[in-house]
Amino acid sequence: MKVNLVKIGNSRGVRIPKALLEEVGLTDRAELTVRGDTLVLRAERRRPRAGWAEAIGAVIAEHGPETEPPLPDHVSAEADRDENW
Repeated sequence: MKVNLVKIGNSRGVRIPKALLEEVGLTDRAELTVRGDTLVLRAERRRPRAGWAEAIGAVIAEHGPETEPPLPDHVSAEADRDENW
């Protein structure tokens, strides 16, 4: 597929058709890298446990530091206590 480069200030942009965005899972953010003479654009990889520190801070702020955080229904507290898990 050939596309036009659109001037955006001192940069250039490319309009990506919706069908292609959906096919590769691109939403609001992406990773752009260079391999030789090729630009590679892919869906941003989510870091494992991204946002956990903020979520724990919010639970502590709401329930206090001495309160055991509530667990989702699909997670059992026993699994956390099992040392062999």
